[in-house]
Amino acid sequence: MFRNMNIEIANRLVSLRKKNQLSQEALAEKLGISRQAVSKWERAEASPDTDNLIMLARLYQVSLDELLRTQEDLPLPEEGPEEEEEKKPITENGPGGTEEVPGAEEVPRAEAGGIQVKDKDGSRVHVGLDGIHVDDRKRNKEVHIDSKGVYVNSEKYDKSWFAQYRRFPVASLVCVVYLLIGVFFNAWHPGWLLFLLIPLWYSLVEAVIRRNALCFAWPVLVTLLFLCLGFFMGLWHPGWILFVTIPIYYSLVAWLRQENKS
Repeated sequence: MFRNMNIEIANRLVSLRKKNQLSQEALAEKLGISRQAVSKWERAEASPDTDNLIMLARLYQVSLDELLRTQEDLPLPEEGPEEEEEKKPITENGPGGTEEVPGAEEVPRAEAGGIQVKDKDGSRVHVGLDGIHVDDRKRNKEVHIDSKGVYVNSEKYDKSWFAQYRRFPVASLVCVVYLLIGVFFNAWHPGWLLFLLIPLWYSLVEAVIRRNALCFAWPVLVTLLFLCLGFFMGLWHPGWILFVTIPIYYSLVAWLRQENKS
């Protein structure tokens, strides 16, 4: 990924954010980063990492190619006569064969970030420490494979194994269980505490899928634990101390996420 943000790309990020009626604070909250990070992107003082670029493309509903396109011409490496003589076309029969593969680059180019092979039509394959990135111009398709998964045209291809639990009918199950314990055990109170499990479940699923602990409804969990301590054990005091963990939780998670991005 580029170290310094191109000013044209930075201006495009500003334009896309305003077009989607988002403030820097709102965008930062959606991405799980600080407002200062967004501000640096838009001033061309820093650049988003691969994960944030993918999230920006999905949020603005544009391709990565459209998000990062620039009018600046990239300088081509200078080649001496000896280097030109050493290049041989890639053939079906290997080096020295007779049939040249149409559109293939003559020799893969090694760069600081990995190895890149470029086709004559502009398609390219980049293999580096951060993953494998394919830009197929013929089929108008981009594929990015890294530690976060497989993305095709900015859409996650390999759905998280946990995503299936989004469809689990937790709300219906809680209602049925509540009615059963109410009718057969007359436990309408404190059986209503079961309903707090609904936001806990769905926020947990969302946190796992997005790999963002800020999505988890920690205050709801604290409230449930506090009410259980009070109703079943009479520990309203010092049970209230649990609420002190809410700001600690969010501050700690935000700090850890910021450390991982820096």
